[in-house]
Amino acid sequence: MSTHAAPQQRRTPPDIKAIPFGDSALMVSVAAGSAEERQAGSRRLREILLEVRPYGLQDVVAGVDSLLVEFDCLAVSHEQLAQTIRLAVAGLGLDGHQADGDFTQFVIPMVVNDEFAPDLGDVAAELGIRPEEVLGRLEASELSINLLASAMAPMMGTVQFPGQVSRCKEPRTNVASGSVMVAGTNAIIQPFPGPTGWKVIGRTPLTICDIHEDPATSYKPGDKVHFKVVPESEWALLEGQFLRAANARDVVDPSDEGTSHGAV
Repeated sequence: MSTHAAPQQRRTPPDIKAIPFGDSALMVSVAAGSAEERQAGSRRLREILLEVRPYGLQDVVAGVDSLLVEFDCLAVSHEQLAQTIRLAVAGLGLDGHQADGDFTQFVIPMVVNDEFAPDLGDVAAELGIRPEEVLGRLEASELSINLLASAMAPMMGTVQFPGQVSRCKEPRTNVASGSVMVAGTNAIIQPFPGPTGWKVIGRTPLTICDIHEDPATSYKPGDKVHFKVVPESEWALLEGQFLRAANARDVVDPSDEGTSHGAV
């Protein structure tokens, strides 16, 4: 009988793509897997980089399924940093906390009327379905927050639309805070008034970002979101409440059926 110890099974490190982006940045992403796996991998990559803080690292900017990693080109080269990132991933793995279910679920109420949903009819016509079905498909989708965009706006995918939604031909210069907007098969909520080219199909009465709160948002990349259309009569009751996981769930239950979509 052999007295040699059985060799440990080695974990195959994920294939990390690192492409030079100018003199002092790398565009880093997970090279294989489904869209959801690449997005989750990107979030985990960001966690690893912020934990390890490779020599020369200056900033990490999150995209939907990639990271822009900025570094001091006088301290480290593209190749050296790329190798450091691959070694860190090989050692720590991409199976982060959120892969184990460490995420928060939100159910976010939204009101739909002529003022709050100026683009709903156009979105329905573009997709070849009725406005009620646009809202129904949004409600039926479990969305994952892929990244926090400008002003901490949660960019979410994927809405189960039958096709891609185009952006506005002429962007609006001022869209109200709380506006629920779609483009492609993604959704986003406008935290503060400002311009956008996304199409507006509703509005939440909740405050999703408040600089007086700590932290300013209760959501993070990897969290899950369901939207629920509620009657316009609930607007006054909910207006201005800060979005928290608890009060979001208390407001509406995604398993409820028969909720009116309001005026469309």
